[in-house]
Amino acid sequence: MLYIHHLEATDLPELEPFRSLRRRKDMQRENLFVAEGSKVIRRLLDSSFPFELISFLMTREWLEELRLELEVRPEAIHAYVTDKNGIEEIIGHSSYQGVKVYARILHSPNLDGLLAESVSPRLLVACDGLANAENMGTVVRNSAAFGAQGILIGETSFSPFLTRTIRASMGTIFELPAIHLENLVDTLKDLKWQGFQVFGAHPHTEKRTIAKADFTADTCIVFGSEGHGLCEAVQGVCHELVAIPMSREVDSLNVGSSVAVFLYEVARQRGRMQSVIRDHEKPSKSR
Repeated sequence: MLYIHHLEATDLPELEPFRSLRRRKDMQRENLFVAEGSKVIRRLLDSSFPFELISFLMTREWLEELRLELEVRPEAIHAYVTDKNGIEEIIGHSSYQGVKVYARILHSPNLDGLLAESVSPRLLVACDGLANAENMGTVVRNSAAFGAQGILIGETSFSPFLTRTIRASMGTIFELPAIHLENLVDTLKDLKWQGFQVFGAHPHTEKRTIAKADFTADTCIVFGSEGHGLCEAVQGVCHELVAIPMSREVDSLNVGSSVAVFLYEVARQRGRMQSVIRDHEKPSKSR
C-alpha cells in the first residue's frame, strides 16, 4: 500500500533518515539503510531477498515511474514528494537522480544456511578490517560479478549497507548474501574444518602467486584493510598467503582491484570464463 505526501515543509521528523548520517550506527543495529539512485533502487525492487520498504523521498517524475510497482507491494510505503531543490535542502547536498529509499533488512542471512543452499565448488569472499565505504562497495560488486556465493564481513569491517557502499556496489549488495561475523578468525577455522581452502590475499609473499594456487575446491579468500592488509591472527589461520605478481615499482593494488584479479583467476580455473566468452560470442537473435 502506498501513501503519498506532497511536501510543503522539509522539517518533518519522518524525513530524518534522509537528512544525515548521524544515526548510522543506530540504523545498522536495527537493520535499516538508505539507498539512492535509479539502478540501485531498481536492484532493490527486483531483489529476491526479504527487504521492507519504509519510505521514499522522490520527485514527481520518480513517483510516476514507480507508482504502480509500489502500490502492489504488501507493506505500507510512504512516498514524500518534492522537487529536486527540496530534496537537496533535506539531504544537505546535491541529488543527481532525485530518488532515495529508506528500508529494512527483514532477515539477515547466516553462514550455515548459505552453505546448505549452495553447491560445490563454493566461493566466499571475506573482509578483514575494510574501513573505506567505496572500497567495500567495489569488493561487493566484484564478488557478485565473478560468482561468489556470499561475502563475510569481519567484525572490524564497515557494513556493506552504508549509503555510499550501496552506491559503490551499484546495488549488487541486494543480490549477494552478506554475513556479519562476530569473530572472523573463528569463522575461518570453522570453514577449514568443513573442508574449505582458506587463502589470504597478501602482496608481500614469495611463497605462492594466484596462478599457482588451486582454487578449484571450496574456497574462501580473505582480503585485508586498505592500509595494513590482513591482521596477524587472520594470516595465521589461512592455509596459504597468496600474492598477485606485479611490477616491483608498485607496492600493492587497491583492495577492489585485488578482488577482481583473484576472482577472475578462480573463474578461469573453474572453467567459468569460457562459458561467459561463448555467451558473449553468440549471435543475437533477429526479431
